[in-house]
Amino acid sequence: QVQLVESGGGLVQAGGSLRLSCAASGSMSTVTAMGWYRQAPGKQRELVARVTSSGVTNYLGSVKGRFAISTISRDNAKHTVILQMNSLNLEDTAVYYCNSEDLAERAYWGQGTQVTVSS
Repeated sequence: QVQLVESGGGLVQAGGSLRLSCAASGSMSTVTAMGWYRQAPGKQRELVARVTSSGVTNYLGSVKGRFAISTISRDNAKHTVILQMNSLNLEDTAVYYCNSEDLAERAYWGQGTQVTVSS
């Protein structure tokens, strides 16, 4: 089992920045990848950024060059996944969810954090 708790969402003006954090704990030795997804009203949930346990990253095309995902490992049981978001625009408004995948291909989700970009 993996537990995920997000923080750092909020309201920001277009062009601004936000930093999302996800505190991950539990069976971290079984985790193969961690990432951030988002879901805007009336739209499907989409992958924003993902990093594998070997450090390979991939990004949604529209956030490349603006967002950056990184991880901090304090010990084998606790990790933090950061999503640095710069040059935010109105289309980035959504609920952002932290995600992890394990060796059994199970997915774990955080409760979500709202990001609202205003003009």
